[in-house]
Amino acid sequence: MSALNILITRTDRIGDLVLTLPLASIIKKHLPDSKIAFLVNGYTRALAENCSSIDEVIIFNSDKKKLTLSKKFDVVICAYPTFDLARLLFQSRIPMRIGTGYRWYSFLFNKKVYEHRKYGLKNELEYNSGLLAPLGIAETPTYQNVSFNLQPDLNSKQIIDEYFISEGIDSSKKIVIIHPGSGGSASDLPKSHLKELLNLLAHNLDIEILITGSPAEKELASYFVVKNNVHNAAGLFDLSSLIALIDRASLMIANSTGPIHIAAALGKFIVGFYPKAQATSPIRWGPYTDRKLIFTPNGVCLDCMETIDIHQVFEEINSKWENI
Repeated sequence: MSALNILITRTDRIGDLVLTLPLASIIKKHLPDSKIAFLVNGYTRALAENCSSIDEVIIFNSDKKKLTLSKKFDVVICAYPTFDLARLLFQSRIPMRIGTGYRWYSFLFNKKVYEHRKYGLKNELEYNSGLLAPLGIAETPTYQNVSFNLQPDLNSKQIIDEYFISEGIDSSKKIVIIHPGSGGSASDLPKSHLKELLNLLAHNLDIEILITGSPAEKELASYFVVKNNVHNAAGLFDLSSLIALIDRASLMIANSTGPIHIAAALGKFIVGFYPKAQATSPIRWGPYTDRKLIFTPNGVCLDCMETIDIHQVFEEINSKWENI
């Protein structure tokens, strides 16, 4: 194989797409003349557009009866399979269609990968890399060799600069982002516990704290504004500007949610709160970085997030502070 036009599909959520972006750099390492396109949802497009390894971004419209593709693709890698998407890819007559071998509609793929993800034995990014085997690519990602190649665009960086000036945020201090919501993707740390941690941070460290979230989470974010160095930024930024905002931070604190993966991709230090339940555990869905502290429930309870000791969390953050 030499120069190929390759389409990668990931039409679900923010974190899922972030954990798929490195496929582009892995492919280009082994097939440097290939062109990579990503098929994504409209609301996640900024991630693919801000990834320098990706040559083209195509927006998926699930209402369409067929895919509108800009060129003839040699290969499609279906990282998030659904029946409707698999059918559309089959109808598009792409010669090599790579997907899971464990769905009832897997006959629509002609190159099947037999690996169950439901057991959560490794990270989603590592499962994604296994889809490259039919291309003759056998590379295991590690924290040291993974390349997300994600960076903010200039316009979004200017928007964040102007926001910092308008809010009087001192950018000479370390910026901490706290993202309290998760969109229901996993069990969350109770907001009272997160507020306790925020109080410890705000009153003991010389920092600026930004609370992020969707427009619907603006009221939730206001619950955490406990001091004048805490700023409610929920609902203010689109995804492209959120990438630029996270890029300005030193530390991201969050539950299992998309922005925690953006922060990891940008090389930020992470403090994450995860349940132990197999389907949502940090083994599969944790941020793909070694710059992190991950906290899970104490004892045998899988989802008892209230058992996480906040004073221990603060002590561990404080012990790492010089390297954050």
